This record gives sequence, C-alpha cells and structure tokens, in this order.
Amino acid sequence: MIEIDALTKVYGSAQTPAVDQVSLRVPAGSVFGFLGPNGAGKTTTIKMMAGLLTPTSGRVRLGGHDVVRRRSAAMAQFGAVLEGSRNVYWSLSAWQNLMYFGRLKGMRKARIKERAGDLLTELGLWERRDDKVGGFSRGMQQKVAIAAALIAGPPIVLLDEPTLGLDVEATHTVKRWIAELARELGTTILLTTHQLDVVQELCDRVAVMRQGRLVSDLPTRDLLASFRERDRYEIRVEGAAPPGFDAVTSEGVSTISVRVRDPIEVYDVVERLRAHGAVMESLTQVQPDLEDVFLALVNEPSHA
Repeated sequence: MIEIDALTKVYGSAQTPAVDQVSLRVPAGSVFGFLGPNGAGKTTTIKMMAGLLTPTSGRVRLGGHDVVRRRSAAMAQFGAVLEGSRNVYWSLSAWQNLMYFGRLKGMRKARIKERAGDLLTELGLWERRDDKVGGFSRGMQQKVAIAAALIAGPPIVLLDEPTLGLDVEATHTVKRWIAELARELGTTILLTTHQLDVVQELCDRVAVMRQGRLVSDLPTRDLLASFRERDRYEIRVEGAAPPGFDAVTSEGVSTISVRVRDPIEVYDVVERLRAHGAVMESLTQVQPDLEDVFLALVNEPSHA
C-alpha cells in the first residue's frame, strides 16, 4: 500500500542528505512503526510521503499512485493526525471541523453527519460538538484531529503521536481503533511516536532511521528477538539474596541478575543458590523491550 523507493532529499548545498536512499514497503492492513530520533530524517520522509516536499530523487507511491505525478489521487488515499493537533481549525467547532474535512474528501453531507456523530460519541466529545476547538484541552484537540483524519475512512492513515495528551480511557480507545482499522477494515497505519510501548503493542513491523538512513526494518517480533540477551538471566528468590550474589530486594523478594557464557551454566548458579538455602520463585531469560532496542540502534557507532 505504501511503496518508497530510494527516496533522497538534499536541502540546498548541504553535503549530507537529510534522507539518503530510503526504501520501504508497507503492505495493506498492517500497522507499521516508523521511528527515529530528532534529526534522523523521519519527518522529512513523512513530508515527502504527504506531498509537502518534493524528493531530490526516488519516489513514493500510495495505493499505487505516485505522490509527485498523481498527487491528487495519492492524497485521496491518505489521512493524517499530526502531532500538536495541527490538522484541525481551532476557530471552528468540532462538528464544523468534521463537516469541513468530510466535504473536502468528497463525502455526501448525510454520510458526514452519520460518521461525525459516531466518532464524536465514541471519543466522548458529543456534548462539546458545537464548542470551538481552540477552547479545548490539548487532549480534546487531539481527539478532534483523530476524528478528522478518520472521517472519510482513508485506506492509509498516518498517526503522528496519536495518544499524546490523551487520558487513559481515550488512549485505550485510540489503540483499539488502530487495531480494528488494520485487522478488520484493512487500513494501513503508519505510526510515529516516542511512546515505544504503544509501538511494541500495536505494530506488526518497525523501521528505525538514523542520520538520514534506514538502520532497521524488521517484523517487531524479529527485531526484539535479534536483541535478546542470550547470556543474561534474572532469578527471583524469597527474602534476601545469599552472600556473593548481587541483587535488588523489594517487598520480600530479591531479583538476582546473572550473566553466563553458556546457558547450561545457569544450572550451576541455581545449585549454588539452593546450597545456601534460597527458595527460588522464578528464572527468566532477560527480554529486551523496544526502548532498549531503539536506543541500541540509534546510539551504535556509525560505520559511514
């Protein structure tokens, strides 16, 4: 659904491209995490995808339509929630915003009203539908931005920090929507956020940019597995840890972190604990989360 081929962007006379030969494929109905630290080139890539910047070279196709050559057709495939609620008009009410964006997408008035009512009700904004968005809290403005992006049911949706400023209930609603849009309606979701727990929970695949280049593009499960610490284990024992073991004790349980050269050595550690009379509660291999993986990818030494 999203095809990016050798995408490159050089600003003016800059020696280093802001985006350097990036290629990606995002299939229909998937949730794709697109990550990178500030200055990595992620925002520039998104702007080229949205037709806001012209690539120096390479191309982007959305739903088979080239963003440069067939911009109108490509943009008809695309809805966006931009960080900071930048895709809604603060001088209009929530209802007026949805009516405007629905008509902009070519929807019939009756269908817009039906769809807007459903979205505002589910997001808890129905009672405030006639209030100007400028008077809303940041979280409420974000809800209106989400509704505006979804009003026409586009096949591709860019979600830039979609849960920023939302309360727990609204965050749960948005995450449920993301899953349902992809799994049940076949919507392709491009998710960018600094809330990596959301990415790990929802995304089928994750790409990471650094210094204008793509440094990883893998299914989420494979990406996490590739950083699994095969030599580190955590052992939880009742009470204080025996002498000679470094541990963190909390609420009557000690967690001992152990590094081994060979997994079979863990059995030796367990026998030593038993010899000291320790009562073991659990033994687990340390699993990295996406934050660990992200930091490793963006901080590893450059080989350029």
